[in-house]
Amino acid sequence: MHFGLTDEQLVLQETARRFAVEEVAPVAAQYDQSGEFPRHLIQKAWELGLSSTAIPVAYGGVELSSVDTCIITEELAWGCSGIGTSVMCNDLGVMPIIIAGSEEQKREWLTPCTAGFTLISFCLSEQAAGSDVAGLQLQAERDGDAYLLNGTKCWITNGGEANLYTVFATLDRASRHKGICAFVVPADAPGISHGKKEDKMGQRASDTRVIHFDGVRVPVSQRLGAEGEGFKIAMRTLDRTRPPIAALATGIARRALEESVEYARERKAFGQPIGGFQAVQFMLADMAKEIEASRLLTMQSAWMIDQGLRASKHSSFAKCFATDAAMRITTDAVQIFGGNGYTKEYPVEKLMRDAKLMQIYEGTNQVQRLVIARELLKT
Repeated sequence: MHFGLTDEQLVLQETARRFAVEEVAPVAAQYDQSGEFPRHLIQKAWELGLSSTAIPVAYGGVELSSVDTCIITEELAWGCSGIGTSVMCNDLGVMPIIIAGSEEQKREWLTPCTAGFTLISFCLSEQAAGSDVAGLQLQAERDGDAYLLNGTKCWITNGGEANLYTVFATLDRASRHKGICAFVVPADAPGISHGKKEDKMGQRASDTRVIHFDGVRVPVSQRLGAEGEGFKIAMRTLDRTRPPIAALATGIARRALEESVEYARERKAFGQPIGGFQAVQFMLADMAKEIEASRLLTMQSAWMIDQGLRASKHSSFAKCFATDAAMRITTDAVQIFGGNGYTKEYPVEKLMRDAKLMQIYEGTNQVQRLVIARELLKT
């Protein structure tokens, strides 16, 4: 058992940390207020090798481990989780291709993602099929050597900016998970249109939209896996991408703690720094221990994935614990800052707004608890 980072991982961490400190954090409030998409920053992260990290070397990628990806993600989230989400979205988008694509499909779709700056979105969620993935309604109708896609996807990260989508649709709604298929679809395919950018509570730099599919024709050659295997592909994808979500939450929480410690040293009340009061000290101590536990769970689940072990339960442990902890920690950070914490002049109110989404996307924390319970009750 070893808890240290390798020399290569330390360099990777330093690269991501420098990018977060010098490039992301200084403009985080600006993009939070404007809601603009920071394309130039996302591209710079890609140029540094901080995006599309899972693509294998055979297709021009850097093929980082899950642990490596979590190291990067925590640092980016420290700077801004909205920008970090948009950077890391590519790994979620390409994962179905990596998991289920044929050799020909991988060469066709992964190689361009490493040859030039490309954004890929993962299109799974729908208005009535967020937690209930098996209930998705986007229809895939076989038409000769192609499928016709009709329906709508919701809450798609980078939806209006992406060049490529991995899309999940059903051949038969009554068949639920047994009817789902996965497809690779260019974003400029005829029949695709976008809704307005969602005006979100937090993570506002991340582009989130509804995507409409109106008779979009997709060749059979762009289906990933066999018919009916889409649900399995989606679940395997989420098992592998939940540790980075936990890492995002850990980065948010770490930033909240660092801001709180600095403030507790400087802010005075009753003639002394508020860090001298036990009430504040206990809050800081609880924040610190939950961050350490979050990181350990995150790295354990990521390590299991890298070892080829089944990690469904542990990925849910990490995602659920770390994101709940981030919400508590950012709430306490606002409390430590008092009235100042409730204003946009200080960063902790943004951290609190950003943290809330962590408990919702990539499977709500209620769903994570269901996954954990089912794993425990298996015979």
